[in-house]
Amino acid sequence: NIKKKKRERDTQVKKTTAPLPKLYLVERKMGRSRRSFLTELARSKGFIVEDVLSDVVTHVVSEDSQASSLWAWLKGGPVKNLPVMHVLDISWFTDSMREGKPVAVETRHLIQVCVLQIRHNEATTPTPMSTVSQYACQRRTTTQNNNKIFTDAFEVLAESHEFNDMEGPCLAFRRAASVLKSLPWTVQNLRVTEDLPCLGEHSMCVIEEILQHGRSFEVEKILSDERYQILKLFTSVFGVGPKTAEKWYRRGLRSFSDVLAEPSIHLNRMQQSGFLHYGDISRAVSKAEAQALGNIIDEAVHAITPDAILTLTGGFRRGKDFGHDVDFIVTTPQLGKEERLLTSVIDRLKHQGILLYCEYQASTFDESKLPSHRFEAMDHFAKCFLILRLEDSQVDGGLQTAEEDRRGWRAVRVDLVSPPVDRYAFTLLGWSGSRQFERDLRRFARMERRMLLDNHALYDKTKFLAATTEKDIFAHLGLEYIEPWQRNA
Repeated sequence: NIKKKKRERDTQVKKTTAPLPKLYLVERKMGRSRRSFLTELARSKGFIVEDVLSDVVTHVVSEDSQASSLWAWLKGGPVKNLPVMHVLDISWFTDSMREGKPVAVETRHLIQVCVLQIRHNEATTPTPMSTVSQYACQRRTTTQNNNKIFTDAFEVLAESHEFNDMEGPCLAFRRAASVLKSLPWTVQNLRVTEDLPCLGEHSMCVIEEILQHGRSFEVEKILSDERYQILKLFTSVFGVGPKTAEKWYRRGLRSFSDVLAEPSIHLNRMQQSGFLHYGDISRAVSKAEAQALGNIIDEAVHAITPDAILTLTGGFRRGKDFGHDVDFIVTTPQLGKEERLLTSVIDRLKHQGILLYCEYQASTFDESKLPSHRFEAMDHFAKCFLILRLEDSQVDGGLQTAEEDRRGWRAVRVDLVSPPVDRYAFTLLGWSGSRQFERDLRRFARMERRMLLDNHALYDKTKFLAATTEKDIFAHLGLEYIEPWQRNA
């Protein structure tokens, strides 16, 4: 006991005598007013914050996630002991404020430039330090996925956990896949992944197995599992989610014919249309087909409201060549005039004889209930889920159909959402995706900025931050704007 107390006393002495770090907050990207606020916040908690960058500084804190430009600026400054300074992401500052004391510097906090490792005169392989953010909204995806063999494996694992109603592991694998999709280089050895964010022990084991054997035995086992195969088949039907698919599987149903022949199963209208048009709507929609549908919707909308605003969203706005449906936002410059727009569009499409299915949901948007601290997957604006008949003659280059298909038309899913014009920017950002990008954008707003973001609004505590463009929202969050085609996270 005496020895134990002595150790505790020695430890306490070390803690009390350890020098406090001297911080410098970089104004670049942060802005003068925010820097001033954070400086006063830190000082109120007993932190030492220097107004000028000098050799006494031990911790440099920045919101500039572009490591190369930040380091170029730092190296052009007056300090001489830059190599021994901690150059840190704002996350270290946030963690320290939360704890009320300087937290230990972890690899994820560091902002460092990439270095190159050269092996036997072969092509160089980038060895990342901590330049990759944990948030997809601070990463730009490349036009080509250089690590598809790994990300495909992670997607299978994520889907398998989703079928088992295990949200945590599902999100973990989706985040891991998202990080690898953003890399401009191919992972060729395990060491280069050690400092990447969002790669847990399980993900690292999968990467290692693929590097060693060219495949993941765990993924192969899942792909050959009957339950996984059947649930994937059932959930490919429009209107059938994992819970319904699981219910059918537990009842011993193993095929579409089993489901359709079971008298005790009562399909809703969406599921009935999903089975009826399965051959068409389970097949990918091409960019040319999306453009043709855009022409149809554009004609219908502007025939009703000449000054209406129509915007293509979803995967096609992100530059995808193919998608599973086509999404549009439609609104009007006059607030309130959009309220009856969708019902009028539906009536016009029905009159043209091309409306094969429609589910309309009226707006339940109530500004008085904002801000909402509970995120909901679907927003409260008026929307409709359609299946439209698209003719071969309407598509530049013709429809994407099987050679034996002689009908000359196909069914395509189309979703329309109609927000008030003052919420247009938030809806555009939310409906553009990708899902992981939007999830991380909301998480960044909540964790790093203490703000609330959804498809309706952005709130700083109880103050609504107005925005007319996506760039306004990024600016409110202190983020560099990322183009839609760089959001395929």
